Amino acid sequence: MLRLRAFRGTNDKIVKLAVHPTHPWLVTADASDHVSVWNWEHRQVIYELKAGGIDQRRLVGVKLEKLAEGESEPKGKPTEAIRGGSVKQVSFFDDDVRFWQLWRNRSAAAEAPTAVNHLTSTFASPAPSTKGRHFLVICCENKAIFLDLVTMRSRDVPKQELDNKSLLCMEFLSRSSAGDSPLVAFGGSDGVIRVLSMMTWKLVRRYTGGHKGSISCLMTFMASSGEALLVSGASDGLLILWSADHGQDSRELVPKLSLKAHDGGVVAVELSRVIGGAPQLITIGADKTLAIWDTMSFKELRRIKPVPRLACHSVASWCHPRAPNLDILTCVKDSYIWAIEHPTYSALTRPLCDLSSLVPPQVVAPNKKLRVYCMVAHPLQPHLVATGTNVGIIVSEFDARSLPPVVPLPTPPGSREHSAVYIVERELKLLNFQLSNTTNPSLGNNGSLSETGKLKGDSLESLHVKQIKKHISTPVPHDSYSVLSISSSGKYLAIVWPDIPYFSIYKVSDWSIVDSGSARLLAWDTCSDRFAILESALPPRMPILPKGSSSRKAKEAAAAAAQAAAAATAASANVQVRILLDDGTSNILMRSIGSRSEPVVGLHGGALLGVAYRTPRRISPGAATAISTIQSMPLSGFGSSGSFATFDDGFSSQRSPAEAMPQNFQLFSWETFQPVGGLLPQPEWTAWDQTVEYCAFAYQHYVVISSLRPQYRYLGDVAIAYATGAVWQRRQLFVATPTTIECVFVDAGIAPIDIETRKMKEEMKLKEAQTRAVAEHGELALISVEGPQTATQERRTLRPPMLQVVRLASFQHAPSVPPFLSLPKQYKVDGDDTTMLKEMEERKVNEIAVGGGGVSVAVTRFPTEQKRPVGPLIVVGVRDGVLWLIDRYMTAHALSLSHPGIRCRCLAAYGDAVSAVKWASRLGREHHDDLAQFMLGMGYATEALHLPGISKRLEFDLAMKSNDLKRALQCLLTMSNSRDVGQDNPGLGLNDILNLTAKKENLVEAVQGTVKFAKEFLDLIDAADATAQVDIAREALKRLATAGSVKGALQGHELRGLALRLANHGELTRLSGLVNNLISLGLGREAAFSAAVLGDNALMEKAWQDTGMLAEAVLHAHAHGRPTLKNLVEAWNKVLQKEVEHTPSAKTDATAAFLASLEEPKLTSLSEAGKKPPIEILPPGMSALSASITVKKKPAPVTQTSQPQSKPLALEAPPTGPASAAVPGTPIGAPPSDAPDATPGTPIGAATPDAPAVAATGAAPASEASEPALVEEAPNSSTGSNPDLIASAEMNPATSASDTEVPDSAVINKPLAEVPPVTPDSQETSISSTLTRSQPFV
Repeated sequence: MLRLRAFRGTNDKIVKLAVHPTHPWLVTADASDHVSVWNWEHRQVIYELKAGGIDQRRLVGVKLEKLAEGESEPKGKPTEAIRGGSVKQVSFFDDDVRFWQLWRNRSAAAEAPTAVNHLTSTFASPAPSTKGRHFLVICCENKAIFLDLVTMRSRDVPKQELDNKSLLCMEFLSRSSAGDSPLVAFGGSDGVIRVLSMMTWKLVRRYTGGHKGSISCLMTFMASSGEALLVSGASDGLLILWSADHGQDSRELVPKLSLKAHDGGVVAVELSRVIGGAPQLITIGADKTLAIWDTMSFKELRRIKPVPRLACHSVASWCHPRAPNLDILTCVKDSYIWAIEHPTYSALTRPLCDLSSLVPPQVVAPNKKLRVYCMVAHPLQPHLVATGTNVGIIVSEFDARSLPPVVPLPTPPGSREHSAVYIVERELKLLNFQLSNTTNPSLGNNGSLSETGKLKGDSLESLHVKQIKKHISTPVPHDSYSVLSISSSGKYLAIVWPDIPYFSIYKVSDWSIVDSGSARLLAWDTCSDRFAILESALPPRMPILPKGSSSRKAKEAAAAAAQAAAAATAASANVQVRILLDDGTSNILMRSIGSRSEPVVGLHGGALLGVAYRTPRRISPGAATAISTIQSMPLSGFGSSGSFATFDDGFSSQRSPAEAMPQNFQLFSWETFQPVGGLLPQPEWTAWDQTVEYCAFAYQHYVVISSLRPQYRYLGDVAIAYATGAVWQRRQLFVATPTTIECVFVDAGIAPIDIETRKMKEEMKLKEAQTRAVAEHGELALISVEGPQTATQERRTLRPPMLQVVRLASFQHAPSVPPFLSLPKQYKVDGDDTTMLKEMEERKVNEIAVGGGGVSVAVTRFPTEQKRPVGPLIVVGVRDGVLWLIDRYMTAHALSLSHPGIRCRCLAAYGDAVSAVKWASRLGREHHDDLAQFMLGMGYATEALHLPGISKRLEFDLAMKSNDLKRALQCLLTMSNSRDVGQDNPGLGLNDILNLTAKKENLVEAVQGTVKFAKEFLDLIDAADATAQVDIAREALKRLATAGSVKGALQGHELRGLALRLANHGELTRLSGLVNNLISLGLGREAAFSAAVLGDNALMEKAWQDTGMLAEAVLHAHAHGRPTLKNLVEAWNKVLQKEVEHTPSAKTDATAAFLASLEEPKLTSLSEAGKKPPIEILPPGMSALSASITVKKKPAPVTQTSQPQSKPLALEAPPTGPASAAVPGTPIGAPPSDAPDATPGTPIGAATPDAPAVAATGAAPASEASEPALVEEAPNSSTGSNPDLIASAEMNPATSASDTEVPDSAVINKPLAEVPPVTPDSQETSISSTLTRSQPFV
């Protein structure tokens, strides 16, 4: 029945063991007196020390600490140098231990019918006493060691300070007032109990006159009268009660009551909580007996011998829903954990588990038997049991997913009293619970005032709950483990006993049985009173092992026979669907669902019926490959195969996902009984929303959340591990785990399928309306009258799904200020501790502040975690504004949801966003941004705009989302400080920019702010254009045009976008001003683009010419037949010629220059130098400038080779084929000739056998509307070029027509200008950046 959770092997046997209630820590002591603290969750040792002898590491550490604090060497021997002796007890002590010790004692006493009122009322959290420290306390014979696990400082108290008597056991005494220091009581070898203060480290009290022998065990508990008691057991066999109430500060206390408990001495004592009765004491003694005592009369209720011939050494009170009748666990020196069934009645002892079957076989030697020496049950998680054995520490887990046998009933409308049905033994009972009248759920625990009138913001108190348990006359047939469930209508209650197997369905109105039979599993339909059962024949029951040892072969044979019978029964079981009609009769709808041959191992109800099948252990490689193909698994989301992790037991190697998560879960329709979708991994439980909008599938380490409407869609998974159950509440999923209570806020967002579905629904509604109109009024009803119709087009943007997890409750105490921050020398205080408490109170950060008008304002984003009730829980849901839970003891608990950070989110998830905004006034404004982001994720952007504390940046986003563009403009003007810019003048003139004085600093800030939010301005303009809000767009355009006038302010793409929007709005004056300013600033490319948008060819040409971009100007003039073409070409060629002549050589290396001079052609005479032709680069089809000037009547042909000076030097595009020479004077883009070599007059950049062709290495993509990189540019023309879009080319140095030496640096790596689009009617014209030779440029 148990499975292994964690194991740590040791060489010596573990004899002492203690577990921390909230942290995953175990402290153990072995037979050699070595103490170690082990984190069983992460399987690592936190601390180790040798407590029996002298631990040298601690000794050195203490000396170093004293030297660091400037203390002189003490004369005497330090206490760390004293040998500890045998370890008698180990324990933890901190605020968590203290709180849960008080909680256990108080809740056990409150079960009694005669309990006083202050016990049944709210349990007030004690004031923190350890101030953030976690003590490890080790009780040795010769001294007690107090080690702080936070600071690693320690304090040793030798027995000389405790009357020089050996210390044998210890217990922590609780004191309620805040000024009291923690006390620890030590049982001595002389029968005296001595109490030590952990603040002064002095002896403060003695309990004398009771025992004659050495004290072996101590425990505190609370009587039903509310009195705190201390019980002690000793070797004289006496059980003595002492008063642990410290109202009277007497130094000598005498016993209240003495009982003879066991012959030979008392070994251990334990407190047992009884449902509906006073707590009981359980004692074990050296006489091999176990006794149960009533704490009201202190009479012996029962005495048994759990295991014959063996004495018990450990006992634990236990309460687990999977075994409702097993109340006591005990251990003897064998390999079993023994459980006692019905201790006060039949008192049957049965082995709960054989630990030797849990540990790995290689741990236990063949000739060695496993022996248990100590055992402890986890105080807050009853499914965990830790045992110390001769092979190591074993942490066992016992069915953590079992829930208490209780189910809530639907609350009638308008009623504040809620009810639930539960089973105790063979009785069906009703639990009525409601909030007490003394509490106000709207205020909750966050504004509660203590007796002193001080706000208790740091300690959350539970809400007062009034509850009554009533009997129902109808008995139930079995007292074994049961599972309760309620139908969707709340009219029928189903009870299943899986171990019998048997089920019964009761009608809630009169508790009559309407259906019953043999079934192990039952699942309800969410939408109607239908249910499915797994009916099966009665399997043979497992034989109960006798108390003594039996032969291994007999046990193995019995287990094998039972397993075979169970397998045969399971194979013959069928999933059957039945329906309950209004008259209370049950009818079978489907006798068998599914055609699979595997046995059914699970049923999950909901909007769809989920059936889980047993899969074989071994999976073939082909099946494993198919299973591991996560694409076929819808629940896996976006192909994250790693999200399905295995259960890590600490020994087996990581298995593959195929073995870890076999796909054995099939969903079926309740209507057609046909499969829906493919196979999924089997979830541990499923939760479906009542409105069938969302569902949650829980796996071991996460919970998968999906949307169901308009179709199934994976939303995401949340990392909530080991979840035991959950309840949906309108886009809120309240999840319970063994240690926490979580709330998941869910919203599906808006997907494309949602928009399509909405359109289809609107079309269907329109068709239905038309059909109805035709049916009523005939065809004339379809005639529509044309008129002014204001059709507001609603913008529905896509919104991603949102999942947010908030932890509501946990076991851990609210963290206080760490000691090393508040009290540097905490161990040096010898006086009263009131000054320390004052310092601590001053340093605390209260959760509540009082705002204007006396309204309590929460200054934290979320409340501090409330205390989770102990043990497995049933989540009832949210009623009366609080979250209700029911625990294993059938007690209702209420968790407050009144903190504004939680309350606002719950209201928004419920759909009441207006109330959420109203509640936000109680939340600190610094948290409004976070709340607004949450509301935006929930789809309430418009409502989130009303939050008063949101930032301007978020306000702008929300206004854009909610189409409130006027508010978005105001936010943008505020953020950019541009409210006073662009009011009168259409743009910022150049003179204004150049003559900025100190008086215009705000103008500079406005321009800088506008530049910072340029993208937001453009988005706002587009949104305003889309919704025809011209005024808003123009206001934004004014600011953006002002910023565009400043050099370097806006990027090129932003300037182009600005020009387009100015033209779109008809701002031609502002646009022409922008062009002139851009020309003045040297931004030729952007100026030409703006002029092109404006449609002014002359202005466009002027932009290029004035900014030195002559190449673009020439091409534009040639393309459009401009009369300025000749002048532009001459100016361009002059610039190029000047660049060639006067550009210095970049070669500074003498050797390289010399070698280059040898290769370059030499000039033979000065006359040849005069024949050097001028540089002429012409557009295609234009005759040479020299020919047109010198010989006007007879222009020289382009192909003539007799006059080298008249041949133009054309620049070609990169070739697409093999490099070949070009004929002299070949125009740009002309087809290549067959001449193999370059003749005189070869154009610049023409391909020769020795020279590579021109390569446009930096050509811009076609989407940027770039033109061919055709020509070189003068140095001053680069100012108007965009560096991102400049193409470079490599030119051959030896390209001159003559032998004249040309500096090669003048023609290498020159930036090539590009021509922007010149078509006015086209915004972006894409021209290929490279032209092949066969494509003439037109």
